[in-house]
Amino acid sequence: MPFWGIIRSTAAKLRLFLILLGLLGLLIPARGSAEENQVDVLSVKGVINPIVAGYIGRGINTAERDGAQCLVIELDTPGGLDVSMREIIQAIVRARVPVVAYVAPAGARAASAGTFIVMAAHIAAMAPNTNIGAAHPVSISGEVDKTMAEKVTNDAVALIKGLAEQRGRNAAWAEQAVRQSVSVTAKEALDLRVIDLTADDLTALLNKIDGREVILPQGSVTLHMRGARLNWIEMNFIENLLHTISDPNIAYILLILGINGLIFELANPGAIFPGVIGAICLILAFLALGTLPLSHTGLALIILAFVLFVTDLFVTAHGILTAGGIVALLLGSLLLINSPAPYIAISTNVIIAVVGFTGLFFAFVIGKVIRAQRQRAVTGYEGLVGARGVARTDLKPEGVVFVQGEHWEALSEEGEIGRGAPVQVVGVKGLKVIVRKA
Repeated sequence: MPFWGIIRSTAAKLRLFLILLGLLGLLIPARGSAEENQVDVLSVKGVINPIVAGYIGRGINTAERDGAQCLVIELDTPGGLDVSMREIIQAIVRARVPVVAYVAPAGARAASAGTFIVMAAHIAAMAPNTNIGAAHPVSISGEVDKTMAEKVTNDAVALIKGLAEQRGRNAAWAEQAVRQSVSVTAKEALDLRVIDLTADDLTALLNKIDGREVILPQGSVTLHMRGARLNWIEMNFIENLLHTISDPNIAYILLILGINGLIFELANPGAIFPGVIGAICLILAFLALGTLPLSHTGLALIILAFVLFVTDLFVTAHGILTAGGIVALLLGSLLLINSPAPYIAISTNVIIAVVGFTGLFFAFVIGKVIRAQRQRAVTGYEGLVGARGVARTDLKPEGVVFVQGEHWEALSEEGEIGRGAPVQVVGVKGLKVIVRKA
């Protein structure tokens, strides 16, 4: 058979194989079909930020694609960014799979933005010893005028009341949670119709919502939870990394480490490792700080602090610049995050530890530099002064001496010195050393 005939025959067989494979795939039940009920579960802990919003959005898409019976969001949050919260709410409202917000485990909370997310869910549940509320909006970018604060509050009230009414929950309490920052326990929330049920754990939760009817954009859906399999959807590596470094304390430490790494590399060209690590830390720090209300004044003070530290290495200031750098670093660290929200703030203990360590490190380095400057030179012509040697010839008053392993032309400053006599260098003149008897 000609070569091209073989190719055409092989291609035809390959197409036939792919068609048969596709038909076989149609006979295999899709993951999460009626033969095996599946419940996808997300675990959200910490501040609500763009990373969490993306994670929840991905979880909803995955649950829809899997054909899951529902998506459970296990929630424990002090609140977070308004933009991210609204993105999550829109994703839940548009979801084509039932979304269950479950405040858990014991000791967890759904405060501020978390309250809105619970209200948006098709089913709201809480574990014992948890709480919900304190949803008054707080500007993460500092103080705002009274008129603007009133506008923001009214907007938040309209949003949470609309969600509560849509889900058949207590809209009056929801308004109080925003206007008066009220907070209630799981039992109180159930009694006030803030949530739909309480459950000790996920198994109890699934048993309690079995048979419930949920209204979705495409119509009414009845949940079938008996024998459902839990499928945990974890944050992927990138999401986990970004969520971790978005903690203000971690971002702050990365910023300081990054600057220190670059300074060490500039002071020791060719070290490479500190420079590479410093650059990576700085990139991660700026990425994290981009999601936080950063104060440019605070950042400028931190940069000024390190400029003072480095300058003190090359200028004889006897540590004065280092002291000024420590003050600038402390003030910059305190001002770096411009927000009254406690969950978007750098811990005072972290600031004290970082400033203290950095100050001690540069004080130690500056001390070493000052001591080195005060030491007598040990190389070059200056290093010869004070050195001892032996006269190789008679010095009348000129001759040759042996000092520091080399022969030098010498000039005696105190008359003749005999051959073999010990001598000491007292000065250098051109290429000739000036000596006297040791």
